[in-house]
Amino acid sequence: MSGSYLREFTDENYQKEVLESATPVVVDFTAPWCGPCKMLGPIVEEIAEAFDGRVKIGKMNVDDNPQTASKYRIVSIPTLLFVKNGNVVDQHTGLLTREALRKKIEQFAS
Repeated sequence: MSGSYLREFTDENYQKEVLESATPVVVDFTAPWCGPCKMLGPIVEEIAEAFDGRVKIGKMNVDDNPQTASKYRIVSIPTLLFVKNGNVVDQHTGLLTREALRKKIEQFAS
C-alpha cells in the first residue's frame, strides 16, 4: 500500500477503526488478483489524500479478512462501504470514476 493517507482495515481492527470512528469511513473491499480493484486503487488513494481529516478511507483485503467481508455479504469486488456512526449508509459495487467517487463522499461526509 503506497498512500500514507490510506488505512489498512482488518478483521481485528474493523470495530475500532470503522464502527467506532468519530469521522465517516469508506471501506474499499479489494484483493490483489482483482483487475477492477487495481484500476480503482489509485483513485481511492488520491481521494483518501483529498479528504484526509474529514473522512477515513482504507482498504480491506477480502482474502485476508474473510469475517468482515462475510458479515457484509461482500460477493463482488471492488465494493465500497460508506459507514457513518457505525452504520452502513451506502454501498457501491464496481468501478467508479474519480469524480463520481468524490461526489459520493462529499454527499456522505456532509
